[in-house]
Amino acid sequence: MTLIFIGHGFKYELEAVCKLFFPVQTFSFAFLNEGDPLPETEGDFCVLSRFVEDKTAKMSVKAVISGRELYREEFLNTDIPDYEHRCELTLCGLLFNCLKDITGVSPEWGMLTGVRPVKLVTRLKNGGADEKAIYERLKKELFVSDEKIRLACATADNQREAVKNLPERSVSLYVSIPFCPSRCAYCSFVSQTVSGFKKLMPEYVDKLCRELEYIADALNSLSLGLDTVYFGGGTPTSLEASDLERIMKTVSQRFDLSKLREYTVEAGRPDTVTPEKLAVIKDNGGDRVSVNPQTLHDGVLEAIGRKHTVAQFYEAYELAKKAGFKAVNVDLIAGLPTDSFEGFCDSLTRVIGLDPENITVHALSIKRAADLMQSGGEGLSSALTSRMTAFSNAALLESGYSPYYLYRQKNQLGNQENVGWEKGGNVGIYNVNMMEEIQTVLAAGAGGSTKIVAAADRIQRLYNPKYPLEYIKRFEETVIPRKDEAREKMAEILSRGGRLTL
Repeated sequence: MTLIFIGHGFKYELEAVCKLFFPVQTFSFAFLNEGDPLPETEGDFCVLSRFVEDKTAKMSVKAVISGRELYREEFLNTDIPDYEHRCELTLCGLLFNCLKDITGVSPEWGMLTGVRPVKLVTRLKNGGADEKAIYERLKKELFVSDEKIRLACATADNQREAVKNLPERSVSLYVSIPFCPSRCAYCSFVSQTVSGFKKLMPEYVDKLCRELEYIADALNSLSLGLDTVYFGGGTPTSLEASDLERIMKTVSQRFDLSKLREYTVEAGRPDTVTPEKLAVIKDNGGDRVSVNPQTLHDGVLEAIGRKHTVAQFYEAYELAKKAGFKAVNVDLIAGLPTDSFEGFCDSLTRVIGLDPENITVHALSIKRAADLMQSGGEGLSSALTSRMTAFSNAALLESGYSPYYLYRQKNQLGNQENVGWEKGGNVGIYNVNMMEEIQTVLAAGAGGSTKIVAAADRIQRLYNPKYPLEYIKRFEETVIPRKDEAREKMAEILSRGGRLTL
């Protein structure tokens, strides 16, 4: 599909609206000035125009899809407040309604394309809007469905306690272990297979521990402690128990953990979970783990390239429960290739029957570099994914779970979402802090993204090299200088009486 922009450069948001309806398509772009001839195009295209005459801007969209053509237009006064944003919002609305009418698809999140819809709800609440005003804004201006508005509002309410209790002078720590036993068909994450990186693993662990020590020294010099610790990936339990123990001991011995509220380690692949590794996690302060089958059907596991069985999930889950962690999370994905509605419902029902403290349901997101994207998303269904997520929301609420964090990704089937559910007050604090961007998070390891929170509209990001080999090679020239930069930025914020949380 070709998107033709005339008189503006609102590419990002308009492309995002198109992806709500065509998640696995690729797009080409043309940028024209008023009066330029339209380029020759093959196949579907949309012309997205802004023409200004005197003090009036004519916003218009012409969409030609599968032989059908629709046109919408609207006029704006150029003197209105926040003129550029209103132009962008108007074009997005025109395009959204054209594509909705042509395709017959009505995305439940409307034309919300951001990853953090709950953050918008929280901002509106903090600004004094009541629930009725929030419904008006989301439904009439952004076309969000009643069900999704209720979900976002409930999530905002359920995470309020974790947000309210943010400790002073503390940050969170993310430790990146970007390795997996194999790569799933839906994934384009930077993780590498453990077998392919085996020779360099000791050097990666060495560098990671050095970076953690460097971060600890910076925090100790600023009298800062840790609020939460999160080991993510990849699959942290892909490491040998001895390597995992070395990294966790670096955290426990070098950081001030006196304010720690939560310590999570993802044990995502059931085939990497052993009693020895769980003991390492428990003995070194970990109190939450995540064991993630994604589905409880062996045929679907095979289709997505996961090398474990359903039986191995049950074994790993039982080991995690026996180890005595405060909370165990189980992930499922709605919309996996070859899965059926009945199959997904069965997986979720069986997981609910295990009664874990947390269940996270993800709507399948097709990453650009994933194998599924390269195959054109064959066999995937947005409508089916929407049915699955609707079932999960209703079933989890009925089973006594509450939504506590929610986020969205690009190219999610059915324009759906990922929701973390909790029972018994077991809110995952790190997930809330990260998704709502309310606390500084320092990241260590390849692909780590440090976020220094200085104010609601001022988040400074510092990125580590993306790939493990690049991380090792550029450690001295890139990783350490960026940690120095993070330390200086935090010191500057604290010196003027600022906070590292909202």
